[in-house]
Amino acid sequence: MGIHKKIYDYDVIIIGAGVGGLVCGCYLAKAGMKVLIVEKNAKVGGYCTSFERDGFLFDACAHSLGSCRKEGNITKMFEELGIKHRISVKRHDPSDIIITPHHKISFRSDLNKTIAEFSRYFPREKENIKRFFNSTAKLSDLSLLALRNKTFGQVLNENFTDSRLKAILSFPVLGNSGVNPSEASAFSSLMLYREFMLDGGYYPENSIQDLPDILMSRLKELGGEIKLSSIVKKIVIEKKSARGVLLEGQGAFSAKHIVSACDAFQTFTKLIGASILSGSFIKQLSRMKTSLSMLILYIGIDNRLEIDLPEYANVWCLPHFNMKKLYLGASKRTAKNLSEFMIRVLPGRKSFVVFANAGFGNKNYWEDERNQKQVINTFICKIDKLIPDFSSHVVFREIATPRTLYNWTLNYRGASYGWASLPSQIMLPGFVISNQLSNLYLSGHWSTVAYSIRGVMYLGISTAKNIYNKNLNV
Repeated sequence: MGIHKKIYDYDVIIIGAGVGGLVCGCYLAKAGMKVLIVEKNAKVGGYCTSFERDGFLFDACAHSLGSCRKEGNITKMFEELGIKHRISVKRHDPSDIIITPHHKISFRSDLNKTIAEFSRYFPREKENIKRFFNSTAKLSDLSLLALRNKTFGQVLNENFTDSRLKAILSFPVLGNSGVNPSEASAFSSLMLYREFMLDGGYYPENSIQDLPDILMSRLKELGGEIKLSSIVKKIVIEKKSARGVLLEGQGAFSAKHIVSACDAFQTFTKLIGASILSGSFIKQLSRMKTSLSMLILYIGIDNRLEIDLPEYANVWCLPHFNMKKLYLGASKRTAKNLSEFMIRVLPGRKSFVVFANAGFGNKNYWEDERNQKQVINTFICKIDKLIPDFSSHVVFREIATPRTLYNWTLNYRGASYGWASLPSQIMLPGFVISNQLSNLYLSGHWSTVAYSIRGVMYLGISTAKNIYNKNLNV
């Protein structure tokens, strides 16, 4: 298939309308470039979406925002795109609560209160706690970058001696990265703490869907286009250069630049194909590890139950302090070994979302309705211990398994956070600006650079700047 070298349908085509792709598209359109975003689903947002069932409103996966302080990256993005007045984001306190058999510790909006709460439970570590939290909150990007070859486990061992404290600090890293905390890169883990745990608790006025919907509206106002319910079959390649996309049932569209804001594994192995890529790069892809996937339970209750948990808070239930055991159990997840989880009370106290890390596992297992029911019942029994008599008030229940997450996004192995954020997989060459094909860029979790909503938005901006600057020099 040939596409004319000089006349293109678009300056840039972006595959995927998650928040990273939408931010990238908005910045490019604002710069005057002709942009098309192609999305396989009927709505924008990817994992950052919301939906309604039987009168209950749920956030599908992403459930809160970080980095919304005055000088935070998301706040700056809102200002630069001219949408700050359109999206009402409030900070809720506490943002996170970790409950163990011996503790109930909250992350507060006031850092000093967080330090005081941890110190109350671990008085012998008081000075270490103060130093760790204060230094983490002030870490510069360059300082974080210098830690990319160190693990979070090493950082904890350098700062603390109490094994229970280290497990409590590790639990949000497991939940928010899908990686064994002792093996996770200190770069990504401390970035998570700086931007999400210590500057967290932010939530749009209505639902998490507000964010992608407003970005889509802004994209259109800036002259960008979006095609929903459109599946990319192939990235069109000419002379080792990405020059367009082939859409299922819609034909080919050409562009000077292609951005993949979706799964890198699918991008290289299916949309491009191994025959185009070097043998060494294919071997590298085959060796790379993904983050864990997720089990997500959506629950609606009647209005006759008093809930002694704050709305908007992420409540983490840690049954014991053996993090290695928790990670191994999550990677081989079944209903029988479901122990740890996080529960979130949504506005109105009638909708709940419950999360647990899970390996991709066996397709037949997750598609078996009996196993799904067993997982749901196990979840609800555990919630009963946290909220007495909870089960008798449940009127709606629905589950998303790792297979569901794969179907939503086509993320390789249903990964919640793209490639595992291991030191060996941080900032790899060729995963932001491709070294296999010219004019191909990757933006999002699969870049080996960006983590969390804040991270993929930041990379969306960075990718847009790279394309704009290259376009100026052509």
